[in-house]
Amino acid sequence: MASRLNPYLTFDGDAREAMEFYREVFGGSLTLSTFGEFGLEGTPHGGRIMHGMLETGSGFTLMGGDLPPGAEFSAGSNFAVALSGDDDAELRGYWAALSEGGSVSVPLEKQMWGDVFGACTDRFGVPWVVNIGEGEGEGEAGAGQG
Repeated sequence: MASRLNPYLTFDGDAREAMEFYREVFGGSLTLSTFGEFGLEGTPHGGRIMHGMLETGSGFTLMGGDLPPGAEFSAGSNFAVALSGDDDAELRGYWAALSEGGSVSVPLEKQMWGDVFGACTDRFGVPWVVNIGEGEGEGEAGAGQG
């Protein structure tokens, strides 16, 4: 899969409603995964959306999810630019350049969903998430970052 760049929106418990709304607006195919599917079943976060992805017939991709447990919501800064794909060298190169001189909030390393993921803010204050898939399927299940 070629690398892709798209917005990643973060919500405070209403990601399902928001992503379904965007599907109504733009059309397309929506996939949603809950925190419960990744080990938090039976917790207050179990039914919240860990990762959602809307892909439209117009070629738009919009990703989003609810904040992970313990994270604070900040309206107006609840987005990141997402880079994802399965080209390890290419995406690690982007990560190295974007994180240099910035701050890393999640180190680029293997996550519970099986992909390599990291989150940083570049030296200009722009938040980025990078997800490197295994090359099987989409490989873009990132926890919401904001």
